[in-house]
Formats: sequence, C-alpha cells, structure tokens
Amino acid sequence: MPNFLFRCAKVAARTLTPRTAASRAAGAAAVVLLSLTLSACGGDASGNGDSEKPVVLTTFTVLADVARNVAGDKLTVESITKAGAEIHGYEPTPGDIRKASKADLILDNGLNLEAWFGQFVEGLDVPHAVVSDGVEVMSISEDSYQGKPNPHAWMSPVNVQIYVDNMVKAFSALDPDNAAAFQANGDAYKAELQAVQDEMKASLAGVPEKQRALVTCEGAFSYLARDAGLREVYIWAVNAEQQATPQQITRAIEYVRTNRVPAVFCESTVSDAPMQQVVGATGTKFGGVLYVDSLSEADGPVPTYLDLIRHDADLITKALTGTSASATASASTSGQAKS
Repeated sequence: MPNFLFRCAKVAARTLTPRTAASRAAGAAAVVLLSLTLSACGGDASGNGDSEKPVVLTTFTVLADVARNVAGDKLTVESITKAGAEIHGYEPTPGDIRKASKADLILDNGLNLEAWFGQFVEGLDVPHAVVSDGVEVMSISEDSYQGKPNPHAWMSPVNVQIYVDNMVKAFSALDPDNAAAFQANGDAYKAELQAVQDEMKASLAGVPEKQRALVTCEGAFSYLARDAGLREVYIWAVNAEQQATPQQITRAIEYVRTNRVPAVFCESTVSDAPMQQVVGATGTKFGGVLYVDSLSEADGPVPTYLDLIRHDADLITKALTGTSASATASASTSGQAKS
C-alpha cells in the first residue's frame, strides 16, 4: 500500500514545477488514500452491488455505450466521465480512482485523447486496452498539434467497427466462458454501425457541392467529414485550456465570409462564444450543437452512440441545406435512381 501511494504522488510531482511539486505530490497521495479508504468500505466499481460480473471501466460515455452493446448482460460497464464532461483535460476525482481500483478492465480511446490517462493508471494493477488500435489514423494539419493523430476516430462508424473488434478480444480474454456471446454481440452491433454509416452518407450526400463545408469550434470531425465528403474547417484543432485565439477566430471569419458558408456549429462540451463571434461578423447562421466527446443524459438528444451520429448528420444536413435530412436524403436517392 505505501508503494502504491508513493507511485501516485511521484506521478503528480513529475508534471509540476519544482516550487509546487512537493505540496501537490502530498495532495495526490491524500487523494489516493481517501479513494482507497472509500473503496475499503465495500461495493464494486459501478456501485450496483453486482460483484459476480466482471467490471469494465471506460474513459468516456461514448466508449461505455459501445462497450455495453458488446458486453450484453455478461459484464458491468461504467464510464469514468459523466455525460457532458470534456474528456481531453479531465481531472480524475477520488471516486474515479476508487472505481478504477475495483475494475477488472479499463478501456481507453488512445491517440492522445485522454491526456490524463497515463498518470491515472500508473499506480493501478488493472489491465487496460486501447480500443482505437488498428484504425487508419488521420493527422491534425494545423496549429501546434500539426502532425499529431486526430484522436476523434469514433466519429466514423467504420472505425467504431474496429473498436468493437478490439473490445470483443479484450472481453474474451477477461471472461473466456462468454467469448462466443461477445463475438455474437459484436457482429450484431457492427451491422448496426454499418447501417448508421450508410444513413449518414445518404443524408449528407444531398448537401450541394458549394455548401459542403463543415465549420466547427474544435477539429473533431475529420473522420466524419472524410466519410461524408465534407470540407472540415475549425477554430481550434484540439480542446485545450486556451481556446480561440484572435488569429483563429479571424481565420474562421475569413473562410466563412469568402466561401459564403450557410451555417456553422459548435460542440456540446465547449462554449459556443467563439463561434458566435464568427456568426456576428459574417451574418451566417448558427446551425446548432453537435455531439462528439460525450453522449447526453438518457432523456437528451443523443443517449447512445448511434443516436449521436444520426443527430449530427441530421443537424448538419438541415443547417447547410435548409431542409430536413430525411427529405434531402430522399431527394438524393430519387435523383440517383433517375440517373
């Protein structure tokens, strides 16, 4: 136990300036001690008292939903972050550490998405799997992140089929007796993913060529834009503490004005204030809120990953064309049938 506390404190100390390292390392040790004390009081990682099922913990809600579709009723799946949380710079709580220490497996996205994850798991004796392994990674092309992988690979349902394969493999290693069930669940969910991919492409195919620009706050839509044949434009590349410099906003304003972009968007986990500056300066329309890094609550617009993709595709199509996505998709299909 003392070694574990020491490792966690040391992790915190390495990331701080010499002046603050000692005090912050002590604080980190106190956080871990508190979490382990709470853990000793009983209960599993999910808090549901079901200790018979292995517990899988994911870093954010999108992964949790995908994992539940693969796990079925054989595993308990929970998310470290809650609906609406910003995942990039998330700061784990004592409760998160308690959950993780009781889990049987932790799933993370990888691709530098969870900047906090390495320190989070260093002191934990819990296996973890990177679900993005094997996807065709797109690189960030601008700003200080240029050349680094764009972490939002789940915004392509095709990529999420690879996520599913990685989950099937990890779950089967965790619980071999239910490997056949995980494979069957994964195959069924992959069919749903392909169906929503086809829906998305059909919906966005109706956007005219001159209007096929997707302007967002964060550069989180590279994979979706690639799949749908859209031009991606954003204010900043990756959510960070300092967002939307004057230069970035000016660049977005110039693009929207020059290309007469009919609508712009922002994501649910960040402020839309920078994009509203673009709207005010250009007279374009604010198309609405897109979901990327988090699902909504159960009674919200995107309680599942499949809902997220459908919501975003519908919103983008409607805002860029001024018509409903279903009507645009129907018109596109009709036009293809006549040609």
